[in-house]
Amino acid sequence: MQVKICGITRVEDALMAVDAGADALGLVFYKASPRYIDPKAAAAIAAVVPPFVTLTGLFVNAAQGEVDQALELVPLNLLQFHGEEGARYCEQFRRPYIKALRMKEGLDTIAAMEEHPKSRGFLLDAYRPGVPGGTGETFDWDRVPQNSPRSIVLAGGLNPDNVANAIKAAHPQGVDVSGGVEQAPGKKDPQKVAAFIRAAKGSHLGTAE
Repeated sequence: MQVKICGITRVEDALMAVDAGADALGLVFYKASPRYIDPKAAAAIAAVVPPFVTLTGLFVNAAQGEVDQALELVPLNLLQFHGEEGARYCEQFRRPYIKALRMKEGLDTIAAMEEHPKSRGFLLDAYRPGVPGGTGETFDWDRVPQNSPRSIVLAGGLNPDNVANAIKAAHPQGVDVSGGVEQAPGKKDPQKVAAFIRAAKGSHLGTAE
């Protein structure tokens, strides 16, 4: 079970999450988010991230120049697009990417996934009108496609108390958390981060407490 801790804004939180067993860290380059980080500050975080931890940059309907600037300053391993970006837009940066799908009622998830044939995977998140992510809300995990050939990352309202049940219900390849492991927006809680990762990986092994 792969675990991504998103909304990292501080070097100490990045190191703490890695020590706790995070497989990926997320940096939010969406200025409207309370977890936004300037590319120069993100570069300082990138400098301390070990080589086998996936450093992910999150963008929402960003201008091409904004993504290019972030890529010039920050050695991102993966791009995460959370808006209405089409496949051509996502592919132009010649970097591995995943596409977030907000699970609006009536969304044909399989059809939406087919629109991005080169995406490394899909992050399924809760839907709230006008909010591209970070809502702290869950969605019906039974809506997650089962036995999909595409990798699925589950997000939306996850925390140390519900992530094991979420994994058992949805069977994703990975989970993504931000607000569920925080003391305040952008400031992670070490105990919550450790508990989340322990619960997620323990559930996958059938050993969750």
